[in-house]
Amino acid sequence: MTAVDDRRVREAFENLEVPEGFKAELIRGDIVMMAGPDKVHNRIVQSVQDQIPSGRWERLQTQDVAFPGENSEPQPDLVVMEIGADDGPGRLVPAPAVTMLVEVVSKTGAHRDYVEKRSIYAAGGVPVYLIIDPFEAKCVVLTEPTGTGLSADYQSERTRKFGDLVTLPIVGVDLDTTAFATLPRLRP
Repeated sequence: MTAVDDRRVREAFENLEVPEGFKAELIRGDIVMMAGPDKVHNRIVQSVQDQIPSGRWERLQTQDVAFPGENSEPQPDLVVMEIGADDGPGRLVPAPAVTMLVEVVSKTGAHRDYVEKRSIYAAGGVPVYLIIDPFEAKCVVLTEPTGTGLSADYQSERTRKFGDLVTLPIVGVDLDTTAFATLPRLRP
């Protein structure tokens, strides 16, 4: 894409009227619209948010994040950053202010969460990326981001099943996943 195309897509995204019950994200130049999450999804996000101490951490649900050098403005399920890391106004949190991003996999978003967002978040230098998959009953903790663009990735990956404690580095939380509900497995 050219810079002009990027600007046009970004402008279209900024002016997009998203119907009630849907959300939209800009992922590597593509505008992606999806239905709102179900209750299992929202309860998992709420549980994670409740376990992260609010005295040190700001915990924002469905907050847009800006990634320098990427034509992307994803809207993670939970954004965690130190209080005071970004006190400015607006709808975009700059990626360098973020400590951890959380995505709960949805029926149509598995590829985006496991592949596309993984490289976007790594390229943005987000220290901790937590993927929670209610279809597979597992959590994936990604740390040590490296690289740029499509080749960016995390050097460390730890997988734990629901019911296990999940250590969240930097945030300093051992996440209790025993109450995380599951959804029927997705068929390929």
